[in-house]
Amino acid sequence: MSTLNVPGATLHHEVQGTGPVLLMICGGIFDADAYLPLAARLADRFTVVRYDRRGNSRSPLADPDEPQTIALHADDAYRILAAVTDEPAHVFGVSSGALIGMELAARHPERVRALVAHEPPAFGLLPDAADFRAGFAEVEAVYREAGAGAAMGRFGELMGMSGDGQDDGQEGGQEAPGGEPDPAFLEAMARMERNMDFFVGHEAVPFSREDPDLDALKGVRVVPTVGAASAGEPPHRAGLAVAERLGVAATTLPGGHGGFGEHPAEYAAHLTGLLAD
Repeated sequence: MSTLNVPGATLHHEVQGTGPVLLMICGGIFDADAYLPLAARLADRFTVVRYDRRGNSRSPLADPDEPQTIALHADDAYRILAAVTDEPAHVFGVSSGALIGMELAARHPERVRALVAHEPPAFGLLPDAADFRAGFAEVEAVYREAGAGAAMGRFGELMGMSGDGQDDGQEGGQEAPGGEPDPAFLEAMARMERNMDFFVGHEAVPFSREDPDLDALKGVRVVPTVGAASAGEPPHRAGLAVAERLGVAATTLPGGHGGFGEHPAEYAAHLTGLLAD
């Protein structure tokens, strides 16, 4: 475990394993620990780098009211990579983490060996983009008027997601010996609950207004992926739209939007194949 001071924040990050570097970027309310089960299954093939994004969990902001942008988070990812390796790295991003990975690759293509982008919520690419813009404006208004809980409710309605794969990413580990709740699991749950306010109040709405620069990604190896259990849901649709715009086929992975937590062994096998040169 290490910390890295970057402009406006201190980033908590963790490195494990050996081999080519694989940077994992989480999205939503999740942090580095959400990838623990998956990372454990990849550490014999990759040097896995996980981190808490700025403003989340153990990565505090110098100014809690600092406006959040995908570009700002992509700069963080670039600095994390620079602290770990001088070589191009593999990148795996889920949800808004996939948008951040795409921005990282667009800005610094020389640092990205390959990017697996799972269901990036690039809603501006969808035919009903105007509906999503209006919906996120409602999320913003609800947050101001009624707080994070109510805003997350409106966000959930807008996403219309089934919940499959929307777990915490903590496969097992929920009970300690003797049947007591695992303290590490409970701590992770508490962190993610605190992250909810930051996500819905500071990230979700501004991120929704930014579309990826797909033209800048033409020279980068990008593998868009979608969940087998999330067909028809907005992030799944957006993932297919990204693949179509890039002129590549989307790869289907087990589970839903957050299937990496429910199916870490299968995800590890898929990622190993997708990232093979």
